Amino acid sequence: MANKILEMRNISKSFPGVKALSKVQLDLYEGEVLALIGENGAGKSTLMKILTGIYQKDEGTVVYDGREIAPVNTKEAQEMGINIVHQELNLMRDLTVAENIFIGREPRAGFDFFIKSKELNRKTDELFKQLNIDLDAKTKISQLTVAKQQMVEIAKALSFNAKILIMDEPTASLTDTEINTLFDMINRLRKQGVGIIYISHRMEELKRISDRITVMRDGKYIDTLSTETTEISQVVSLMVGREITIEQKESNPDDFTEVVLEAKNLKNKYLKDVSFHLMKGEILGFAGLVGAGRTEVARAIFGADPFTGSIKIHGEEVNIKEPVDAVNHGIGYLSEDRKQFGLMLDMTVMENISISSLGKYTKALFVKPSQMKADAQEYSASLKVKTPSVNQPVKLLSGGNQQKVVIAKWLLKNSDILIFDEPTRGIDIGAKQEIYDLLEKLADKGKSIIMISSELPEVLRLSDRIVVMNEGRVTGELLNKDANQEKIMGYATK
Repeated sequence: MANKILEMRNISKSFPGVKALSKVQLDLYEGEVLALIGENGAGKSTLMKILTGIYQKDEGTVVYDGREIAPVNTKEAQEMGINIVHQELNLMRDLTVAENIFIGREPRAGFDFFIKSKELNRKTDELFKQLNIDLDAKTKISQLTVAKQQMVEIAKALSFNAKILIMDEPTASLTDTEINTLFDMINRLRKQGVGIIYISHRMEELKRISDRITVMRDGKYIDTLSTETTEISQVVSLMVGREITIEQKESNPDDFTEVVLEAKNLKNKYLKDVSFHLMKGEILGFAGLVGAGRTEVARAIFGADPFTGSIKIHGEEVNIKEPVDAVNHGIGYLSEDRKQFGLMLDMTVMENISISSLGKYTKALFVKPSQMKADAQEYSASLKVKTPSVNQPVKLLSGGNQQKVVIAKWLLKNSDILIFDEPTRGIDIGAKQEIYDLLEKLADKGKSIIMISSELPEVLRLSDRIVVMNEGRVTGELLNKDANQEKIMGYATK
């Protein structure tokens, strides 16, 4: 029996208004690959950030290599031998492979003013030889593929003599061949006694690479299972097993007779031949896990990202090359990051609502502020935006009210097609219900809505039909009456 290298017990962590982790546990053995899985927001990343010193736990114990630890930063965790390879690689593109691996730890001479480049490259080559990596230490990171950059990240982590390696969605950007190469490396590390915590949404990978599977849900530990004796369907059930506290929508597909938007064969570096249609008065839900390509579909339709394929609106093919084209064809986009892409935080409610309709208020280069203010007041009142006045800076509003301001902007523009990307992210339960009611009222008035959400109960609560994506592909489509969380998750991991 291998030695237990890590034991996390009763780990809890809270942020203002949010209980991120509640008495979570996790064990890891030498030479083991432990899959850590759960839906978006299950608490996986928070738990790993505590292990690697990014966050400090509120309560609980972490025992590593026989002694209790509480790293206060990533440097301290690295020096202990605990390293993480993030999904978003953290390398400096203009430096060489060797410089990236040993940055801040370079062999130096001349009162530490000069780097010993030959020794730096020699140490890197020795490390690569141990890991059976075929790379040139002197190559710049910018010249490497994503897969090879990932190998550099792994080598960097292991250069600290890592005993625990955390891999967060390591195959998200890799081809099948590159995945096989990565798995060969993981198996070599396993034989060397390195314990690996493997975070992935790809269910088919778990059977190939993991020894055990730990499932988290809603910030809580659910179970740990032997991979060999566990069916993937059982894992999926544990992932989505929370009770649905909101009613599932009941809609009749016969109520929707007019196709408003039709997308065919959308392709770019993120999307793989995506096709779907949207009906008048329909809420079309898009479900999937992180990296599935849902936001990329929205960005393509709105002209924010280039694509090939065709888009028809009301039966006529349209040429959307940039957002202004989409807006002119009656499409409004509420980004998942409303603060970065949807709002001008230092400007007023009135200015934010009217920004997409400025032509309505200008004549001979003069702006009509009284009409602008009247419209802003009308839409603020109809959407129940809680603000002292429309002259209030948007940054002072709550998240839910900021979202309503973005919606008001597109309603004032009279957009017939509205794309809502994570419409309730970061807003409280009461505001969520208001957004739900608002989306349904808009659909009842004939607006057509694409709604992207990572919360499956929300998808089931709002959608008339549900399109499910995985890795840039449409993997399933369900009428609401035929859908449940397990079916959606099955398609999302297909």
